[in-house]
Amino acid sequence: MLAKESEINNLKRQKADPNSLARNTLNKLIYGENHIFAIDLSGTEEAVSNITMDDLKAYYEANFSPSITTMSIAGNITKEQVEKSLVSLASKWQAKEVTFPEYQLPAKPEKSQIYFVDVPGAKQSVINIGTLALARQDVDYFPAYVMNYQLGGSFNGKVNIVLREEKGFTYGARTGFSAYKIPGYFSASSSVRSTATLESVNIFKSIMEGYREGITAEDLEFTKNALIKSYLRQFETLGALVNMLQDINVYGLPTDYIKNEENIIKNMTLEQHKETAQKYITPDKMYYVVAGDAETQAKELKKVGFGEPVILKY
Repeated sequence: MLAKESEINNLKRQKADPNSLARNTLNKLIYGENHIFAIDLSGTEEAVSNITMDDLKAYYEANFSPSITTMSIAGNITKEQVEKSLVSLASKWQAKEVTFPEYQLPAKPEKSQIYFVDVPGAKQSVINIGTLALARQDVDYFPAYVMNYQLGGSFNGKVNIVLREEKGFTYGARTGFSAYKIPGYFSASSSVRSTATLESVNIFKSIMEGYREGITAEDLEFTKNALIKSYLRQFETLGALVNMLQDINVYGLPTDYIKNEENIIKNMTLEQHKETAQKYITPDKMYYVVAGDAETQAKELKKVGFGEPVILKY
């Protein structure tokens, strides 16, 4: 009962949180209303309210099985020691067939549209821009990750430099590709002061358009040096090594995928960078979600050039 009350209260708070409203709205637009990724991880108030102990037991019985379980271990231990420690578990935990539901993915938008989630009186606007992109195991995923670095994949990314350092509209702006077994999405996001909403959306749009035209040789060299150095530090802890093993297990990556990714960084050319940007950074074919005060900000957004904003109320 306490767990249900806690989740319900959390879901109620989210209805007044522009960040949650913008994120959940973008997920629904990208994946469609009926996709599981369109629903917050905490569920809905109605679903949580109706959960019973029998529901939890039935879910466990149907979905928890060693047949779909992997274990990732890093440390001063041998394979033989691990296998010996799991003997009793293997005899007590019986395998069963588990079927994962499949969800159809909607088509990407053919043209951009602005969706404005009304939060009356909000002093800030949360901007989330995105579209369906790549699965983690897609051959283009890591090249896209490298390509994104100068756009908004680091503190020195172009969107953060302009919106935070030059304009002072926000504490941070970022872009990136989400990583799932099914296609994730590209997103660009920031929280800006309310009066800077229109200019900030235009800045995101303009920077993405310019990024499609390529970066300088100096910027590419900076990207390579920064990513290679971060790779050297990335696997220094046992936790990081476990995360690497989990990526191999979950996404079916080759055991030497780290070397492959290092080679992608080192060998990326300006032309490859540009081709990847033009393929996956499409500011004229994205969902633009803004959560803020509709009365003062929504009408102005027509000036972006994507038609009248669609006003949403929750």
